[in-house]
Amino acid sequence: MNKKAIIICLAAGAVAVCAMCFFMIKGKQAQTAIETETIMSSSIQNVVTATGTVEPVQQVEIGTQVSGTIEKIYVDYNSEVKKGQLLAVLDKTNYTASLASARTDSASNRAELDYQEKNYKRIKELYEKNAVSDSEYDQAEYLYKKAYYAYQKSQAQIVTAKTNLGYCYIYSPIDGVVLSRAVDEGQTVASSFNTPTLFTIAQDLSKMQVIAAVDEADIGEVKIGQRVTFTVDAYPEATFDGIVTQVRLEATTTSNVVTYSVEIDAPNPDLKLKPGLTANVMIYVKEINDRPIISAQALNFEMPASDSMPQQKSKALQDNQRRVWVKEGDDIKPRIIEIGDTDGVNYIVTSGLNVGEKVVIDITEVKQKEAKKNTAASPFMPKRNNKNYRR
Repeated sequence: MNKKAIIICLAAGAVAVCAMCFFMIKGKQAQTAIETETIMSSSIQNVVTATGTVEPVQQVEIGTQVSGTIEKIYVDYNSEVKKGQLLAVLDKTNYTASLASARTDSASNRAELDYQEKNYKRIKELYEKNAVSDSEYDQAEYLYKKAYYAYQKSQAQIVTAKTNLGYCYIYSPIDGVVLSRAVDEGQTVASSFNTPTLFTIAQDLSKMQVIAAVDEADIGEVKIGQRVTFTVDAYPEATFDGIVTQVRLEATTTSNVVTYSVEIDAPNPDLKLKPGLTANVMIYVKEINDRPIISAQALNFEMPASDSMPQQKSKALQDNQRRVWVKEGDDIKPRIIEIGDTDGVNYIVTSGLNVGEKVVIDITEVKQKEAKKNTAASPFMPKRNNKNYRR
C-alpha cells in the first residue's frame, strides 16, 4: 500500500507540473498582428513651387513726347477709359505759335519759289537762243533749286509743328482701367531725354497673368500647358487656377540664385486678383489620375523568416519590378508587380495588382498580458478556504 500511494503521488505531481508549465507558456504566447493597406485608385502629382506677381495681361504706360505744363486732366485712378478717349491736355501756346511760324515761312518760301521758277524759265529760253552766257543760266538754275528745297523744308516744318501740337492731347491707346496717374494739373513735364510716364492703363482686369520666378533646378520640368494653382495673401482660403503659357529663356540672378520667369494665364472673372499681389504658385509638372496606387512602405516590406514560412531567396528583379506580400483570406503570398511614376511617397501600379486587393505593410508580435499569479495557479492545487477558523 505504501508503494502504491507513493506512485500515485508522483503521478499527480508530474501532472501538476505539466499543467503549470502549460499555463505559464500560454500566458507568454505571442499573437501576430498583420497590418495591410488596400490598393486604391488615386493620383500621382509632382509639383514645382515658386512665388510670383499678379499682373495685367496688357499694361500700357502713357507718356508725352513734348514738354510743357499739364493744362487739364480728365481721368483719375481706377477710371475706366475707352480707346481714343482724351486723358489730358498740355499747354498749347508755344506749339500753336510754332505752327503759325512754320506756315508763314512756308508761304514766304512759296513766293520765292514762284519767282525763281519764272526767272529760270525765262533765262532758259534765252540760253537756248544763245542770248545769255552759261554762267547766267547756271545761276538761275541754282537759285530755282534752292528756292524749291527751301519750300520743301518749310512744308516739313509745318508737319512737325502740327505733330507737336497734336502731342499736347493725350489719348488712351486701349480700352482699360487707369492704374496710376503720375501728374497733376499745373505740373510741368519735360521730355528732353526720357518720355515721362503720365498714366498707366491695364487693358482688361478680368484676364490676369502671374509672372513666377522658378528656380533653375526645377525649370527643366516646367512646360507650356501644365496646370497651375496659386494663392494670394489677400484671400488665404481661396485657390486660383491657371495654365503655363510661356517659359522665358532669359535668366535672372539675384544673390547668386538663378531663376527663370514663367508666365501663367490666370482668369479673373470676379476681379478678386489685383495687380501687384504676391502669388504662391504650384505648377503640376506631373499629374496622372485614376490609377492603382501603392505606398513605398508596402514596397519596402519584407516578410520575416519563421518556421512556417522561411526567408525566400529574392529573385533578380528589373528596375520597374518589386515583390510585395498580398493577403488572400488567411494566407499571405508573395507577388511580383510592376510600378511606374512616383511622387516620392506613392507609386503607380502598372501590372500585378488590382484595386481592392490588400498588401501587407507590417507584421508585429503582440504579447498577451500575463495573468496574475493567483489566476494562473494550478487547478490541481487545493483552494484556500476563505472562512475564518480556529484550531
